Amino acid sequence: MNVAFLTLGCKVNFYETGKMEKLFEESGHNIVPFEDYADIYIVNTCTVTNIADRKSRKMLHKAKRLNPYAVIVAAGCYADSAIKKGEADKSIDIFIQNKDKPDIVSIVCTEAAKRIKDKAPVYVSSINHQLPASHTRAYIKIQDGCTQYCTYCIIPYVRGGLKSRDVESVVKEAAGLAANGYKEIVITGIHISSYGAVTDNADEFVKLQGKPLLALLKELNGIDGIERIRLGSLEPRIISTGFIKELSSIPKICPHFHLSLQSGSDTVLKRMNRHYTAKEYLDGLSITRKYFGNPAITTDIITGFPGETEKEFEETMDFAKKAGFAKIHVFKYSRRYGTIADKMDGQVSESIKSERSTRLSGLERELGIWYQDNALKEHEKVLFEEITEINSKKYIVGYNERYIRIAVPAESIPGAESLCNTIADVKITGRINGEILTGCYSPATIY
Repeated sequence: MNVAFLTLGCKVNFYETGKMEKLFEESGHNIVPFEDYADIYIVNTCTVTNIADRKSRKMLHKAKRLNPYAVIVAAGCYADSAIKKGEADKSIDIFIQNKDKPDIVSIVCTEAAKRIKDKAPVYVSSINHQLPASHTRAYIKIQDGCTQYCTYCIIPYVRGGLKSRDVESVVKEAAGLAANGYKEIVITGIHISSYGAVTDNADEFVKLQGKPLLALLKELNGIDGIERIRLGSLEPRIISTGFIKELSSIPKICPHFHLSLQSGSDTVLKRMNRHYTAKEYLDGLSITRKYFGNPAITTDIITGFPGETEKEFEETMDFAKKAGFAKIHVFKYSRRYGTIADKMDGQVSESIKSERSTRLSGLERELGIWYQDNALKEHEKVLFEEITEINSKKYIVGYNERYIRIAVPAESIPGAESLCNTIADVKITGRINGEILTGCYSPATIY
């Protein structure tokens, strides 16, 4: 049968979609684009915000319109949440919880076989679709679960306790990716700072001091063919002189760290149950910059958390300037049923959330350009990924180690497509649309 996937949400979901696709392929099924007719549509959903819920439902309904007789599957965090709340949707045939993803083929195909037996007109395409070309960057999930229980977050309730993969299995997977030509791997998980924890004690990762994670990264560093190792989101409390000093000794680690802040106000952080102060976060940035020079520090910030005053929001704005973030992912607070924050007094109006989000997003753009101007050298090493069109002109684009997007005019390079998945030296010459950096390269500088 033909199976179509759509992925929403975090890097973990993208990783798990790849695993599910492989399970279906190994069982003899064809993976087709989501926009095509298929026998089975699987949406790997997200529930981190109300908007994520709505988008998950919207895409599931779209799948039903594409083929009313197909089996429509909601997998992932929204599915977990819907099951717990007893939600139903006539467009959705099967809800697959995160824990059941490894068994998705048997669960889904049982339903599909039942429909065929009942003579429901399941569509089967005769077109032989090719999968899109492999990307240059691959995700590797090293752990699952979170026990931090931030007051706004539903994820610990739908993902469960801590589970870490063994070093051998991760290294084997990474070696396989290297053999298939991948140059960069991204280490991901729900709370990768807890990698190696053997209990669900929320603070065990602090006691571990990141040692299990460092040991894994050293093993991955030794794999031939892998040129870059990029870390997913880190818990700010894992940052210490010992951890960062040892991390900086691993040559392939990218100087790009996502340290989720959520607020620059100590009073808001306390209500969020974040377990650190704004000063402690800044101290961690100082340590990181001491050993990595001018790394890209990216973060998440929530606007309009329950009880957030204008003064507290201004504290966050001022903090962002002090921190000098390379990028801020701005989120308006979203009430999630079952969380502590959902029951808090002082819920902020949508209009104020939006107004603060707009102000913070404006600052984010300023900080991003400031960081690029101060961090980039005249020449940057770029891992080219794809040919894309910007302002009606084709460019070959990629990212440097700090995850800054850089584009080179494709017309200036004969056979530009052949450079995808190569690392080359690019001379920075300007910007496109005020944000995307552009430049030129010499064929003699391919690594």
